[in-house]
Amino acid sequence: MAKILAAMSGGVDSSVAAALLLEQGHEVVGAYMKNWTNEEGLPGDCPWEQDIRDARAVCESLGMEFRILSLMDAYRDRVVDYLLSGYDSGVTPNPDTMCNREMKFGILRDYALHQGFEGLATGHYARLRTNQDGSRDILRGSDGNKDQSYFLALLRQEQIREAWFPIGDLPKPRVRELAARFDIPVAEKKDSQGICFIGDIRMSDFLSHFLPESPGDIVTPDGRVVGRHRGLHFYTLGQRRGVGVASNQHGKAYVVVAKRREPNHLVVAIEGPDTPLLWATRCRVGSLGVTNRPLQEIGRLSAQPRYRCPAVRVQVDDWSPEGGGDSFVMTFATPQRALTPGQVCAFYEDDVLVGGGVFEEIFAEEAPAEAEKSTVAEPGEGAIFPATLPGEEWVTTQG
Repeated sequence: MAKILAAMSGGVDSSVAAALLLEQGHEVVGAYMKNWTNEEGLPGDCPWEQDIRDARAVCESLGMEFRILSLMDAYRDRVVDYLLSGYDSGVTPNPDTMCNREMKFGILRDYALHQGFEGLATGHYARLRTNQDGSRDILRGSDGNKDQSYFLALLRQEQIREAWFPIGDLPKPRVRELAARFDIPVAEKKDSQGICFIGDIRMSDFLSHFLPESPGDIVTPDGRVVGRHRGLHFYTLGQRRGVGVASNQHGKAYVVVAKRREPNHLVVAIEGPDTPLLWATRCRVGSLGVTNRPLQEIGRLSAQPRYRCPAVRVQVDDWSPEGGGDSFVMTFATPQRALTPGQVCAFYEDDVLVGGGVFEEIFAEEAPAEAEKSTVAEPGEGAIFPATLPGEEWVTTQG
């Protein structure tokens, strides 16, 4: 049996994960990362105090030791500054993946090893496989509706080696059933719906507090001015809601298709089967990382460009000319809607997560025929699209 540190969020997933480990006979200690307390007074719900109370109540009910780690300075340096600098530079960052790499499986993992723990457990819906050479792979969670392996795409092998995902083989309804069986105090608690460890705060409100407005024109691809925007950092490619320009075509809406820092133009077009700049198959992905084997050794490489989006076969056209292999140009087998610089692209071989990178450049093209398009849920239809809509709540349910 192992000595494991369980990351406790105060939610049902991490609580059931800890309970299962205890039932298996492991020595388990719960730890809550206090990353953000909303000292800025941003509008919205930042329930860190309630989450701590819930996490402590769960540990007490399970007979576990409970620890609170204050990591606010590190979170600001490693996640919040990354998020703000990304939006300020005109890209759309993904703080959830960065939080996993830098905080949960970074600082918290380091703390666990320093304290003599053999592993770090979280409530992620993902699975693990140990290979003959002792290395480990991350696999998609068994519940396709809850699979969260995408958010782990930037992890490295040394971080995966000590990871434990106790609920990765379970569907969400079964997790709720187990929470009731274990008599966990948060068995009926709703899943979190907010920025990673910050809370239910609208991204636009968050950005408004830290980044000044920079108004400019909203234009169509041919340069016609149709409105004014507050600042390019409040918008992301593919966004339809909150653009602020009414369409004069019944049943159709404007969609953001480009952001031009010079001359500070937000480019929009009526969404339809031939919307310019919205579709692409070729892109450059950089900041590449692998979970185990080099990507060059993967025979059937697929890429998932955002959460809750199907992975699509890709062909690598051009590795970085510097020879370091830190970026490449790739082509999707089917055109993709609103590929977005700054977002994380997760790479798979079948159900095995093999690595990830960040979209650096998108080579837009003519809109594809309807039959060729990749099927992607749209905003308001149960998907994050892209991963953030700055004018709306950030929606994730991480473990």
